[in-house]
Amino acid sequence: MILITAKVHPYLIETFQKQGNNVIYEPEISYDELLLLVKEAKGLVVTTRLKIDKAVINAAPSLQWIGRLGSGMELIDTAYAATKNVACISSPEGNRNAVGEHALGMLLSLTNKIAKSSGEIKKGKWVRDENRGIEISGKTIGIIGYGNTGEAFAKVLSGFDVAMLGYDINKTGFGGKFIREADLEQICRYADVISFHVPLSDDTKHMANGVFFDKLENKPFIINTSRGNVVETTALINALQNGKIKGAALDVLENEKLETLSEIEKLQLDFLLNQDNVLITPHIAGYSNEAFLKMSEVLLTKLLQLKLF
Repeated sequence: MILITAKVHPYLIETFQKQGNNVIYEPEISYDELLLLVKEAKGLVVTTRLKIDKAVINAAPSLQWIGRLGSGMELIDTAYAATKNVACISSPEGNRNAVGEHALGMLLSLTNKIAKSSGEIKKGKWVRDENRGIEISGKTIGIIGYGNTGEAFAKVLSGFDVAMLGYDINKTGFGGKFIREADLEQICRYADVISFHVPLSDDTKHMANGVFFDKLENKPFIINTSRGNVVETTALINALQNGKIKGAALDVLENEKLETLSEIEKLQLDFLLNQDNVLITPHIAGYSNEAFLKMSEVLLTKLLQLKLF
């Protein structure tokens, strides 16, 4: 049995079924329900909604693999899964282009004040001078994290006349036609735009903190399409208030379950939403129609290569 715990493209379900698998599709399943249903599963498909910890893995004695639609494995105890001979497969190749395009769209909207001016027209205001934009041509773009989505962002930027600096804590040797390798200090010093494309880990949690923002020299725009906890919200707000950055584009938040926000988190979100130089979208950067299908295709290809179904 293959248990699918998230919304997936029908192609994934149909392909599993054509191979003779019993598929249980429960996109709204709770953690407690998962503990019961996973007992018979040989395969488990997940996204970022549920934590796949030791308890879940122990509850599934027949489990052979865990398939993650998209990128980021922080909710899966991959180390423990390995001790149980459970393969963990992700599919970042499936939605990297969507993330790259979304990051570019947010950047262009911010620099050209597209969302701001459009909102003003809806209120009957026709304002031109205050909405004069900033061209990204000639600017320096810093990309922190040069994996699938970082490289995809660089690719969509390659058609613009920009300089690109890339930094990756785990990767070197990627400099080339589009991008030059740099360290974090150089990005903080030279970048006019800084975009985060890192997985969430102990090394990257609150990577953009008060110390980071204090090092910025060019008042850059900040983009985060990775994980909300990469950018410390309090530090970001302080940077906005103190003029250390020109603006921020956030597709992710530290707490994305709006119904569970604390009073402080509500105040912080209200502040951000009321800033003309802040753009927030609901974690949709890798959620395009094309990516919805591609993630399933990539996962299926990897499972076939490993002969897991």
